[in-house]
Amino acid sequence: MKRLPIAAAALVLLSGCGAEPQQVAADTGVNTSAEQNRVTTTKNEAAAALLPAKVRDRGTLIVGAGFGSGNVPLGFLADDNKTPVGLEVDIAYLVAEALGLKPDIQVTSWENLFIGLDSAKYDAGFSNITVTEKRKQKYDFATYRKDDIAFEAKKGNPWRVAGGKDVAGKTIAVGSGTNQEKILVDWNEANVKAGLPAATIKYFNNQSDTYLALSSGRIDAYLGPNPSIAYHVKTSGQTETIGKFSGAGPTLQGLIAATTKKDSGLVKAYQAALDGVIADGSYAKVLERWNVSSEAVGKSEINPPGLPLTS
Repeated sequence: MKRLPIAAAALVLLSGCGAEPQQVAADTGVNTSAEQNRVTTTKNEAAAALLPAKVRDRGTLIVGAGFGSGNVPLGFLADDNKTPVGLEVDIAYLVAEALGLKPDIQVTSWENLFIGLDSAKYDAGFSNITVTEKRKQKYDFATYRKDDIAFEAKKGNPWRVAGGKDVAGKTIAVGSGTNQEKILVDWNEANVKAGLPAATIKYFNNQSDTYLALSSGRIDAYLGPNPSIAYHVKTSGQTETIGKFSGAGPTLQGLIAATTKKDSGLVKAYQAALDGVIADGSYAKVLERWNVSSEAVGKSEINPPGLPLTS
């Protein structure tokens, strides 16, 4: 098994996007090879019994992984440039094993992930998907991790983000169609009503373009998932976290969930599988492996309150 430093994961990601790789400093021994030696679990017969017959008989769990060109450490391609690896992939593997199924991880774009869920091309989405009230109209959720988001800016900047007013007039990069985007849009609306300038929102096709824009000063900050930002801050040595928030807004802890088409009959099986891996300790080992133990939950919930339709 090839074991590369965590810095190499950033180099693999950024060079694979056609950009000049950024220099990184940390070496924490994260395995980015195709031979992952993943944390494993055993089949949970009670959870498997909850599966619809067609999925159980097929023997595979078809998972949409909407990380596109890569989002370290959530989901990215190993150093063979074809094997999906990362935190979300490991959780998907655990759930599939608990259900007695072979995981079929299909990498796609964020937008196509939801198209695939809508058409039942994918049995599940494991891709840092936050529970929102809008998404609950079309999808069922079984939660497995806290959702925290963060602002990342160039190191040494005294600017800090403690709330919406602090982004007024700034230029912020964010992922299109994400809950981070919704929070930023809501903040803009509130700021305009208060007589403050709106933030300018920028969108980039991949992380390498985002970080090139940040390093060149074309944007003031990037708003994204906390695990990805914490990883990049640690490995680049050039940026810092300037604010961290719940992904569901100021009054609710955001939650990340296994996602399936509404009324597909799969969500109870996912919940039971997740509760089983939480109980047997394999879940905690996966979070520790990717340095996100602070986002652990004690149980899986089906369709809990999510980011409101309006804030």
